[in-house]
Amino acid sequence: MSINIEKLECEKFAEFYNLLQEGNKICNLTTILDREDVFIKHFLDSILPEEYFEKRANCIEIGSGAGFPSIPLMICREDLKFTLIESIQKKVDFLKQAVHKLQLNAVVLNNRAEVLAHEEKYREKFDICTARAVAKMVTLVEYCLPFIKIGGKMIAYKANIEKELQEAQYAIELLGGKIIKEVKYSLPKNMGHRTIIIIEKVKKTEKGYPRGKGKERAKPLLEKRKIDESNCIDRTPHIKEKF
Repeated sequence: MSINIEKLECEKFAEFYNLLQEGNKICNLTTILDREDVFIKHFLDSILPEEYFEKRANCIEIGSGAGFPSIPLMICREDLKFTLIESIQKKVDFLKQAVHKLQLNAVVLNNRAEVLAHEEKYREKFDICTARAVAKMVTLVEYCLPFIKIGGKMIAYKANIEKELQEAQYAIELLGGKIIKEVKYSLPKNMGHRTIIIIEKVKKTEKGYPRGKGKERAKPLLEKRKIDESNCIDRTPHIKEKF
């Protein structure tokens, strides 16, 4: 994956940075405030996998927060259309302001993914569902995959992923997904390592998912462990024969 910092040399990125600074005074949008850190850890990190977003893709973002990766992606790619889902009203207000001032092709919804995913208007209607720093992978796939049409993709931004990905294998298959690509890269100036996980939607998600009421986090879809017979204790009653 090539790193093109020149894409950040854009008036809209400078304007977005200023909006973040002002918005952070009202709502905790990010703890990263230094200009260089924001441009690399947030902006550059968001746009690195833009090659995996097809032209004119209809995208949805779960847990948008301050608008990463959606807003940097739309600044670079005017062809992309986004629906942003955020449950915290102050962050929704910030996102609407940013979308308006930066003239981006997006709508912002104040709601929860596990609720909207059951509405016909949104269920399995999107080419791409993406999320960054939202939840563990096993939880995230239950939020995201119900929104994606068959043939579409989930693009997850992650840091340490090995254990999470292994844990999520059962849920990915159960919910209709298939991992097709894992892309690793390093940010400039030793600012961290990242992994992009791309999952293709290969079959419909059963109607009961996402389960809602916090079950996605509290009771993740983990594969039931098989009983190791070698460690089982024989509790069959021992009957002594009488002679």
